[in-house]
Formats: sequence, structure tokens, C-alpha cells
Amino acid sequence: MTYSFAFAVLWSAWMLSWLLAAVWASRPAARPPRSAERFYWLLTVAGAALLIFNFRNGRLEMVWTEPGWADWVLFALAALGLGFTWWARLHLGTLWSGRVTRKAGHRIVDTGPYGLVRHPIYTGIILAVIATALLRPGPVGLAGVVLLIVSFVIKARLEERFLSEELGPDYAAYRRRVPMLVPFWPAGQG
Repeated sequence: MTYSFAFAVLWSAWMLSWLLAAVWASRPAARPPRSAERFYWLLTVAGAALLIFNFRNGRLEMVWTEPGWADWVLFALAALGLGFTWWARLHLGTLWSGRVTRKAGHRIVDTGPYGLVRHPIYTGIILAVIATALLRPGPVGLAGVVLLIVSFVIKARLEERFLSEELGPDYAAYRRRVPMLVPFWPAGQG
């Protein structure tokens, strides 16, 4: 199995399983307006498109060449990132949503991966896309990664504002205790 095929299988399996698992999420009780979410969705789609384009045409844009073993290290990092997203999603259970929401009976989950970072799904995806882009590094892939990271930071900040309003002081305390996206980074309001 080549590393390119392995990456394609890894991402395809993750996306398919992620979409199928949406059926077990509970209905939202509150959401911010759709207009507040449009920009980060646009960045997410653009970043993913650039990353896919770079991966398919990476040979023309390679900036550096890594030794063969590095391909599998990058694959392991991508798998670790996507595994982290699944750990977080399973830990959330029916509270998970693809959009910023508050569910009926919503509570702050601060255990498991949510004790390491407030947004472990975004953290895992960011790790996976960085590893994927480094497989065939180039300006298009780098641009895709930057757009994806920016989109997740924007979405995380929207989610933080929304949940702060919906959940009050308990969420503010959680923000002070746990870093946003990078484990072991100093926690705070950012």
C-alpha cells in the first residue's frame, strides 16, 4: 500500500464515518444565526479544496522531499489527529453537532479530550491536515492549511461567545482552566 493510497483511505473512512455518525446527535435547542457561520464555512471549503488540489497535483509543487519513512510518520500523525477527533466526538455523545449549537440539557464537558483542550475536534483535524499537507508540501497546500486553521479558530471563537452567553459563568471558568486548541498551552480567554 502506498502512502498516498493510505492517506486517501484514512480521510475517506473518517469522512464517511463522521457523516454517518451524525444520526446519533440530539436536536439543537439554540443556535447562532446562520449568517454568523457563513465565513468560517467558506474558509473551510476553500481550505479543503486547496489541500485536495495540492495532494492530487503535489508533484508539481513540491518544495522539499522527505525520506520514505517520513511519509508513514506523517500518516501516523494524521491518523492520531483523526483518532483524537473520534475520541472527542464519542466523549460528547449526543451533544455533538456540526454547527455551533446548545442542546437541550447541554452541560460543559471537561473530561477526556475536553480536559486537554476546549475544542479537541478542531485540534485533531488541524493536526491531520498539517500532516497531510506536509506529505506533499507546496504553496497551495500551505494556503489550504492556513485557511483551515483560520476557519477553525473563527468557529471556535464563535462557539466560545455563543456558549458563554448560553452557559454563563461555568463556561467562563472552563475557559480559564483549559486551553482552546493547543494542549498544555496556557489557558485563558483566547
